[in-house]
Amino acid sequence: MNNYIALLKGINVGGHKKVPMADLRALLTKSGFENVQTYIQSGNVILQSFENKSKIQKQLEESIKDHFGFEVSVIVKTNKHLQKVLDDCPFEKGAKEKSYFVMFNKKPSDELVKEAKSISYDEGEEIIIKNDCLYFYSANGYGQSKFNMNTFERKLKVIGTSRNYNTMLKLLSLSAE
Repeated sequence: MNNYIALLKGINVGGHKKVPMADLRALLTKSGFENVQTYIQSGNVILQSFENKSKIQKQLEESIKDHFGFEVSVIVKTNKHLQKVLDDCPFEKGAKEKSYFVMFNKKPSDELVKEAKSISYDEGEEIIIKNDCLYFYSANGYGQSKFNMNTFERKLKVIGTSRNYNTMLKLLSLSAE
């Protein structure tokens, strides 16, 4: 049985796509996953399964749609992959701890990454795309930024969901084998 981290995109934000974590845990346990845990309300699930990542993703998306009545994109990672994303962060320690990690469902092509570099952003911000992650730092904070993840998703032809540094650390801790 393998440990996985499922990142649900866009739930419980601004009153939209409400998914109570207790209901989600019960649903996923009923769906055959084991040792299901959730972390905060933003769609972080740690679970165990014998299935592969793509099968887990599909099963989670279908279960959520059937039970809650709306579609949610799910990105499934392993602890090892999440640790690599964190380790590969190109920012120095202070900036890294204030960064956001936008994990993609797949690695965008080099050509699309090159095109995405033309997207403008505010002074004091830095965006670096590496493998299947966009690293975002804003000196003024995410909430004050004009950063728009949807623009990057469209340009890179990927689905992404972001987590901050502290959430990444907690997910690594909860999913440790």
